[in-house]
Amino acid sequence: MSELKNRLIIDGHLDISMNALEWNRDMRWEIDELRKSEQGMKDKPDRGNSTVSLPELRKGNIGIVFATLIARYVKRSNNLPGWKSPQQAWAQTQGQLAWYKAMEAEGEMVMINNRMQLNASLNQWKEGGNADTPIGYLLTLEGADSIVNMEYLHKMYEMGLRAIGPAHYGPGTYAQGTDATGGIGQKGRELLKEMENLGIVLDATHLCDESFWEAMDHFNGMVWASHNNCRTLVNHNRQFSDEQLKTLIERDAVIGIPLDAWMMIPGWVRGQSTPENTGLTLDVMVDHMDHICQLAGNAKHIAIGTDLDGAFGTEQCPKDLNTIADLKKLPELLRNRGYTEDDINGIFSENWLKKLYQLFN
Repeated sequence: MSELKNRLIIDGHLDISMNALEWNRDMRWEIDELRKSEQGMKDKPDRGNSTVSLPELRKGNIGIVFATLIARYVKRSNNLPGWKSPQQAWAQTQGQLAWYKAMEAEGEMVMINNRMQLNASLNQWKEGGNADTPIGYLLTLEGADSIVNMEYLHKMYEMGLRAIGPAHYGPGTYAQGTDATGGIGQKGRELLKEMENLGIVLDATHLCDESFWEAMDHFNGMVWASHNNCRTLVNHNRQFSDEQLKTLIERDAVIGIPLDAWMMIPGWVRGQSTPENTGLTLDVMVDHMDHICQLAGNAKHIAIGTDLDGAFGTEQCPKDLNTIADLKKLPELLRNRGYTEDDINGIFSENWLKKLYQLFN
């Protein structure tokens, strides 16, 4: 992709449909319009601070994204927000999928679930895209609670689902996630087996340590981590330890680096810390990239997985990023660290593309 007029960027994790349906944002609007429309609203933590819209993706030449479906099922003993039954969670994901389909009908987005569709989307971005170029998206599932049983998994595969993160926050049906403990159990092993049979990617992001290691032992298909930082730099179970990162590297995984402040720097306190008083910049993103590159001995296992507007906005991301289009600032920062143009191309798109071509082989 080095010959592209503007470097194509692939973002490995964006909750676009969640923003559309749960935040009630028309993602076709310009970012200033979105922010202005939310002035004075207090129902969500990032009101008025959004960083992602379809126009901003195009401005940043972010032509392909891994777009999520997300709906947590919570049992009565679980105090996390979520749906009270797996069937409700399923229905929520179907609403999110319907939104993506509506955007396809408007020419705003286009699903990618095979090699032909991937090549078609790439061809449309060869000259840097324009205001009418549809955003290509790979359909992913963050947290598998909405998969009521394996029949539902097969339904979702037929609908285009190509990657699953079995857990999100807390305890889940098929695995345990961030801040939880425990393995994947019989249901998790059944899910992984069917995912492997179908060729669905395992997204290791959010798996707690026990579930991570059990999943690595029971899944022989493709693995990646769509949005994960380094525990050595931020000591929290949400991040991966060096041992986990080395295992992912051995599995030829790609790890997308996110931009949520509390995952980037230690000691972030919601409501007190700000990008300004902590000095948080995009250079910290490069710190996490560089740590993984040092473990790997190369830049082939890192990429971008911003998680921008995943329930946070400019109040909780690098101060030199106003919108997602500012990812274009990264090449200079990477060059300053000694990364080559080939390395930068890999980080921006080619490392993810390698996995997609393997997936669609």
